[in-house]
Amino acid sequence: MATLFEHEVALGYARVAVERGVDRFPDGLTYAIPEALGDLAVGERVIVPLGRSNVPTAGYVIDRCDVTDLDSQTIKPIARRDHTGPALPGQLLALARWISSYYCSPMGMTLAAMVPAAVKRRVGMVSRTMIDMAASAGPRAKLSPKQRQVVDVLSALAPEKRPVELRALARLAGLGTTSPVKRLVDRNVLVASTRSAIEAAWVQQAVDTTVPEALTGPQEAIIERIGDALNGGFSAHLLFGVTASGKTEVYIRLIERVVAAGKVALMLVPEIALTPQTGGRLIGRFPNHRVAVLHSGLAAAQRHQQWALVANGTIDIVLGARSAVFAPISDGRLGIVIVDEEHDSSYKQDQLPRYHGRDVAIRRAQLADCPVLLGSATPSLESWHNAAANGSYMLHRLNERVPGMCQPKVQIVDFVEERKKRRDHRVHLLGPQLETAIGRTLDRGGQVLLLLNRRGWANYIACPDHRCGWMLGCDYCDTTVVYHLDRLRRGGRTGGFVRCHHCEAEQRLPEICPVCGNRISTFGLGTQRVEEELARKFGQLVEGETMLRVDSDSMHGARDFHDALRRFGSGELRLLLGTQMIAKGLDFPEVQLVGVINADTAIHLPDFRATERTFQLVSQVAGRCGRSATPGRVIVQTFQPQAEAIRLAASHDYEAFAAGELAGRKRCRLPPFTRMVRIVARDSDFTRCVSTARRLDGRLRALADESIRVRGPAPCPIARIAGKHRQQIELLAETPQPLQRLLAAARNEGLIKPGASMVVDVDPISLL
Repeated sequence: MATLFEHEVALGYARVAVERGVDRFPDGLTYAIPEALGDLAVGERVIVPLGRSNVPTAGYVIDRCDVTDLDSQTIKPIARRDHTGPALPGQLLALARWISSYYCSPMGMTLAAMVPAAVKRRVGMVSRTMIDMAASAGPRAKLSPKQRQVVDVLSALAPEKRPVELRALARLAGLGTTSPVKRLVDRNVLVASTRSAIEAAWVQQAVDTTVPEALTGPQEAIIERIGDALNGGFSAHLLFGVTASGKTEVYIRLIERVVAAGKVALMLVPEIALTPQTGGRLIGRFPNHRVAVLHSGLAAAQRHQQWALVANGTIDIVLGARSAVFAPISDGRLGIVIVDEEHDSSYKQDQLPRYHGRDVAIRRAQLADCPVLLGSATPSLESWHNAAANGSYMLHRLNERVPGMCQPKVQIVDFVEERKKRRDHRVHLLGPQLETAIGRTLDRGGQVLLLLNRRGWANYIACPDHRCGWMLGCDYCDTTVVYHLDRLRRGGRTGGFVRCHHCEAEQRLPEICPVCGNRISTFGLGTQRVEEELARKFGQLVEGETMLRVDSDSMHGARDFHDALRRFGSGELRLLLGTQMIAKGLDFPEVQLVGVINADTAIHLPDFRATERTFQLVSQVAGRCGRSATPGRVIVQTFQPQAEAIRLAASHDYEAFAAGELAGRKRCRLPPFTRMVRIVARDSDFTRCVSTARRLDGRLRALADESIRVRGPAPCPIARIAGKHRQQIELLAETPQPLQRLLAAARNEGLIKPGASMVVDVDPISLL
């Protein structure tokens, strides 16, 4: 065993949270601090010997002490520092403790999730040299022809197109070398600045960077009310504003105040797809301040660089998706936390630790003693309840669109009746009204957004003979598979493949039914099928040229998102077809038509949030049009035109929907009137899975007090995924405290061990 030798001196002890699933020691493992590491700080990453084999293991120092109750002769020393960056701030460590406790996650695994792998691997960083005209340019006399060409090209660019990356400027000037540009910088005719590759890319995304001539009255009032709270400690605010009501301008004005006070603003958006436009707008409005982006779509070197810039204190604004809530902002510097589209399910992490980015953002603001602002046109019912009912959040409203923008006209179309109008028997996913509207919009030069929240070509593969009844399902999950058209064989559908969207297993598409030998049929709908129908019906729509599909099959990283939005913003693309990633946050003034191919894809899922998600999706995508003086039009195709969620979304009546939905939740004692924990036992052996769930259920009922309802065990709605059978137990209570006490007791007994065989989901947002 590696202990301190007699000639070594221990300068106290450290509690280390190792990056392993060790859950029995929430306060970390105790190690001796050798003399060589006497200046070791809390928050630093270290390498320690773990277990009987003394396996070198990374971990974080979460506490130091001079004495310990343990036998000092058995305590192992810390092996060495792990030099992967500065120590984590104290507030971030406190946040990790809260996440570990609240979300039932080992402390070491929680800390490991906070720091990107690229940072821990010290992946190299990338930067770009950006060129602009000097404020007080040096003498331009005696410029060479090539130098004058560079100056002329740069001067001719609009202000929002500058600065320009060094090599890009040379290409624009028709030069094969950057030397003339560099000589102009040396002569102070041009000025150079070093920006990260992300900031350089965002410059090209900077749309609508001009400051509005005047704010609306409600905008001014909200900015003043929240602005007054910037120096008053923690407060929580919900900004409920219809789409295009100017919520982003409110964010920017508050960020201006925070940055002017020398503090850092942290802004979260739900999807990677939203960061280019939002980032470009922030770059354009804050040209003299550094903006960092943190999200999983970046290359490893970019993630390392952005994280390091924040940790070094050189960043004024941090923007990113869910994981950006862990930005290493120094203690005392965080001035405001903004969560845009706070209702979005993308903020929920589906792996350990299973945290909710919105709720963690609120906790981070509490620790930083600064305001948190949640914004949405369709707030989550939890946030709405906290603001409108119990008053724990301050509610701010923007009920009208900003001047110059009109609410779009929303038309609900009964797709059953639409299908009757067709004289042929082919499958048409575009009804006559939507098809006609697309043609007219394209003819007059407008742009179109089409939403279908389902990927692939078809979601059912079956024998056409009803007497046979065979249907192709996943070998590893209790679900059907989805047919995807093979892009290399678009001429026919025999070259396609089927994929399970739960375990990602794939196989070639069978040609005949294995039971009766009939040729199989593919039916249902998906974005690929709509894409082909559009290309067949509209000659001006060419896949990849004037029309683009935006879903997780076609978009493979941040660069693809950036390029798609750039091309759509420039007018090169006339139509975007996509899943929910195009339904929120995007701002393109030429979008004159939005079509919802099928509004019913999620409304009947066995989840009490299904209607809420349907309302939000339809409302959000409808808000993408009418963002100019040209009136917009939204056509919603549905098989259930009288469904409350769809009808109220079409009439932009969120408050009526929320009132009705909350009344139903209250009757059924469901969130937000209760808090929920969902525990899922997983095992490849069905009998063993059921037995584990029953034993756990019995012990939880024995530990639970009378304030907790225990439901289950029962099969999950999807009873098997990736070869693992799934049994669930649900715990409900009116407040979180009884549930936290029960989880702590169960962890102490070793009953709950989050990992491959058990999922503990606190405040779940999906019950499938």
